[in-house]
Amino acid sequence: MQLWFTERHTPNVKFSIKVDRQLYSGHSEFQRIDIFDSKEFGRFLTLDGYMMLTEKDEFIYHEMIVHVPMAVHPTAKNILVIGAGDGGVIRELMQYNTIEHIDVVEIDELVVEVCKKYLPKTSCCMGDPKVNIHYQDGLKYIRRCENRYDLIIVDSTDPFGPGEGLFTKEFYGNCFKALKEDGIMVNQHESPFYSEDAQAMQRAHKRIVESFPISKVYQAHIPTYPSGHWLFGFASKKYHPTHDLNQAKWNTLGIRTKYYNTQLHIGAFALPNYVEELLRDVE
Repeated sequence: MQLWFTERHTPNVKFSIKVDRQLYSGHSEFQRIDIFDSKEFGRFLTLDGYMMLTEKDEFIYHEMIVHVPMAVHPTAKNILVIGAGDGGVIRELMQYNTIEHIDVVEIDELVVEVCKKYLPKTSCCMGDPKVNIHYQDGLKYIRRCENRYDLIIVDSTDPFGPGEGLFTKEFYGNCFKALKEDGIMVNQHESPFYSEDAQAMQRAHKRIVESFPISKVYQAHIPTYPSGHWLFGFASKKYHPTHDLNQAKWNTLGIRTKYYNTQLHIGAFALPNYVEELLRDVE
């Protein structure tokens, strides 16, 4: 008997991966957590039946959500990461010797423990002394922060269930307040392709534009996410994502990446016309 993992992308579209075996299945107080193993994508994590990452393509997401803002901000030392229980964002951040402290706010402790056990390629740096993990709601945590962080990375799940509060105007306003005067916030911005996802993307973009003076969107191609076309938001108090990119400086750091480079950085902000139109409609 063949076992397949299937995720519904729309009422008319499903995405399936043939599974070799299921390594873990459990429920936390917030969600169902599953780890599968497959020939094509290696091990992968799902939450409540939705794909979070696979070993084969997670590097694309994690490199693009980390290195884009890090290549723009000249002196990012204090970082807040909201979500990111799988550890991939932390792994990429730890390549920067200039970072002094990382606060990780993850609502679900079981996600972290499961990923440490079954996804060591992504969770390998979660125990680093620079990393301080807070197991609580990101929305509640950010309310108490002011002028504290150089960079906030919102590595949230989709805008329903445990991640719903991380797509509100209140949340983005609190992120603005928590950033220093030259701070940057980046977030996973959903997909523009299917209508339901596009509407969620527009709602998030509208709220971010209302909170930040600089608000841009960039893209990456992630095979296991709905449509494969994924967006990220770049919001800043001071720095423009391409005008303030110092390519030479970043390239001298010698950071190893498989997807990101500084030329792709610039190109990622050149969006298809239909995406530009969706964004303009809510700006």
